[in-house]
Order: sequence, then C-alpha cells, then structure tokens
Amino acid sequence: MASEPADMVLHLVGEKLRRLTATPSDQFNIFKVPDVLRKLNEKAYEPEILAIGPYHHGEDQLLAFEEHKTCYLKKLLERTSIPLSDYVMAMRALEDRARMCYGGSISLNRDEFVKMMLLDGCFIVEVIRKFRLKHLRGDDDPNFKLGKGCRRDIVDKVDVYPMNEIKHWVYLIHDNCLPSRGGIEAYGNNGTNNSYWSFICSATEIQEAGIQFRKVDVLKDDSLFDIKFENGVMKMPSLEISDATETIFQNLIAYKQCSQDINLKHVIDYVEFLNCLINSSKDAELLRRQGIIDILLGDDEAIATLFNKLCDGVVLGERFYYREVFNEVNSHCSWRHNKWMAKLRHNYFNTPCAIISFLAAVVLRLLTLLQALFAVLSYYQQAQGHGI
Repeated sequence: MASEPADMVLHLVGEKLRRLTATPSDQFNIFKVPDVLRKLNEKAYEPEILAIGPYHHGEDQLLAFEEHKTCYLKKLLERTSIPLSDYVMAMRALEDRARMCYGGSISLNRDEFVKMMLLDGCFIVEVIRKFRLKHLRGDDDPNFKLGKGCRRDIVDKVDVYPMNEIKHWVYLIHDNCLPSRGGIEAYGNNGTNNSYWSFICSATEIQEAGIQFRKVDVLKDDSLFDIKFENGVMKMPSLEISDATETIFQNLIAYKQCSQDINLKHVIDYVEFLNCLINSSKDAELLRRQGIIDILLGDDEAIATLFNKLCDGVVLGERFYYREVFNEVNSHCSWRHNKWMAKLRHNYFNTPCAIISFLAAVVLRLLTLLQALFAVLSYYQQAQGHGI
C-alpha cells in the first residue's frame, strides 16, 4: 500500500518531464511579459486598437479592427488571384510550428488559430506593401490615418532578412537597433564575463568633476548605443523622447529579459546608463540643454521619473555593454585634482550668488595680501632710512 503514492508521484513528475521535452522553452520566441515587469506599467503591453497573435485575440476593444484585416485579405486575394483555400491550407500546415513559438497556454482551437494566422499574416504583408508603395493606399485607409504604419528602416530590413529568421515584430525592431559593428567588436574584446565595473554618478555630479557632455551625430555606420568617453568628454548621440518611448523600451526590455540569448543586452544596458545619469530633473535639464535628449513630451521631472521607472525589475547580465565607459568615468572622477575641482564647483560655483561671493572673497584676500605686502615694504624702507 505504501508504494502507491510513490508510483503516483513518479507518474506525475514523469508526465511533466515528457511535456517539457516535447516543448522545450528555448523554442519559444514570443513570451508573455513577466508580472514583475508588467505591474510597472500594464498599458505598455496592452494593445489599444490592433492585436497581432493569440494573446489578445478577441478582446472587446480590439474587435472593431478585425474588419480592416478582412478588407486587407480581400485586397490581397484580388491582387494575387490565388484561391482562398490555398491560403487556408498553407496556414494549416504551419499551425503546429506557429503554436510552438508562443510561451504559455493558448485558448484558441485549431480552426480559430488558423483563421487568426491567415488574417494577421496577410494584414502584415499588405501593411508592408502599402507602406513601401504609397500609391496603393486608399484615401480612407484608417491604418495610415491612425499612424499605425511601421518605421521605414524596420520595413527595409525585411528585404535583407531571410523571412524564416524574422521571429516577430519586437525581434525585428530589437535586431534593427543594434550597436555599430565597431561597438560590438569592442564589446567582444573587452575582457571576460567577470570583468569588474561599478556604477557612475549622475550627470550633474560628474560634470562637477570636469566631465563635459557633447552631442554627436549618428552617421551611417553609427548607432544610438555608441557612447564614448574621450579626454574628459562624454560623447553621446541624441535620444528623441516621445509618448511612445516608454512603451518601446519596456517591450524591448521585456523581450530581452525573457530571451535565451544573453550575449548582448545593449538596450537594457543603455537604459541603465541613462538611469545612472538621470537621477533628478537637474540631470535631465543638463542633458537636454546639451542636446543629448530631445524631449517631445513631458518635462525634465517626467524624464527623470521615466528612466527611474524603466529600470525597476530589470536584471543586469554578467557583462555590461558600457563597462569600459563606466570605468573610465570613475577613474577620471577619482583623480585627486578632479575631486578638488568638483568640491570647489559644488561649494562655490553652484549659483550666481555663490560665484559672486567666492570672487569677492578672493578679491578681499588679494587686497589683504597686498596691504600686508605694502606694510612690510614700508617698514623695510623706513628701516633702511634709519640705517638699521
């Protein structure tokens, strides 16, 4: 009798192992956002008008857009003259493979899933086509009136990517936002996984240590993520901050946190870099005045809050993309002369009144020294006159 519970445990655990072997997690390309990230901003991961894929399929607020997908399918059928049945058969052949791309459970049955694949897939094809060929857009096409088109540089990427390597839209956007080739090579040659580094201070603090911030233009072979520290100057490309910035970064962060690829997490490291620099509205103001951040929405305080919130729940990898930059900045700030200058700026040059007071004190000291010097000279002259 005592062996029955053990046999049941053996059966239950064995079944779990078999299911795990049948659906290994490294096959998942599309993940549900972990609660630790989702709770920070639910809206960043919830579609407002359009849903692609099964996770939000059929939600009430998204049903109105399904008619537009059907219209796009009709246009595609008219353009290709391929029977609808051929498309359905092609989607049925891909169903099992497509289901394996999603982590977590999917409530759609086989027919519902195939229908979703057909409408969503054809919709994406037509959006890309109309984005590239503007004359194909109708005057009443709501997708472009609502600004739901894709970024041109992302759409252009489709031409150079083998279609079977594009896992999903967030993957394509992330892979389109890579550092430059030179930056990646430098990162690869930057020591071992356990190389030491420590966080830097805020922008206003390291400026007090004599570090200047300079905006640099992003050239053809450069990237937003190419940040350099040279001769006491932090050189950074400008980041445009709009109402979509938070959503874009949060989705890219969630994708990389869930991804099996741990070799390069430059987006997460970039956001952490800005989080270090921007601790307060004064830091945001400094970077804005230097042109390093271009604020299209909100104010300096809102920008500081944005980056502080983006890094909540984020786990940094063993290797940090900006390790060398951080170490060079910390080395510069730790030099004795720079520490002295930082203290001087903080204590005496932090406001116009403080500067005036400091200059007045310096002038007063100089006058005192001159008075003492004249007194000594006068005494010396008198002593010479008396033959001392």
